[in-house]
Amino acid sequence: MSLEVRNISKSFGEGAVLSDINLNVEDGEILAILGPSGSGKSTLLRIICGLEKPDVGTVILGSDDVTECKCEEREIGMIFQTPILYPYFNVARNLALGIAEKLSPQQREAEIEAVLELVDLAGFSRRNVDELSGGEAQRVALARALLTKPRALLMDEPFSALDQELRESLALTTRKILLDLKIPIIHVTHDQSEAERISDRVVNLDDLNSA
Repeated sequence: MSLEVRNISKSFGEGAVLSDINLNVEDGEILAILGPSGSGKSTLLRIICGLEKPDVGTVILGSDDVTECKCEEREIGMIFQTPILYPYFNVARNLALGIAEKLSPQQREAEIEAVLELVDLAGFSRRNVDELSGGEAQRVALARALLTKPRALLMDEPFSALDQELRESLALTTRKILLDLKIPIIHVTHDQSEAERISDRVVNLDDLNSA
């Protein structure tokens, strides 16, 4: 299954942000998109996951045209620059939000423990969110996205608020996790070295965009 973007264009007011963007990400491939702040990287991800509508163009996931589907119907995971975690919930309760309601409490707990071990946070289930470091919080956000069993995963500069050393180590750790998912993954960043560490292929948005 691949994730494909065909002829996507988007303007806000008089300003064109994206113009005739075409991309294809294969199953199991991690694609990094490089570009400075304000270049349209986040807008492209928001269009792919359904948070924004394109002016023109289509989004294809596998054999499905999902352009008109609601965000929650697309089964596309999204990790944001700032982890979106509920501060009054502990790690386990935050992660439970990503698990199907039909599972029993025992099954939920087993899935939570398994995904925490996957992201190297074993034993963190009862930890309060406000006790987490920036890197730990992003790994919890990744774990929650994985629990939804997405058909594709989008990552919007998830390490940009971290210091350089932590960004480098977390990019390598995250790559190892992502390679096992066997789904199309797009990671956007303004950092060339981070892009090269985490991805199989790097493209520059300026090279795709005629806006």
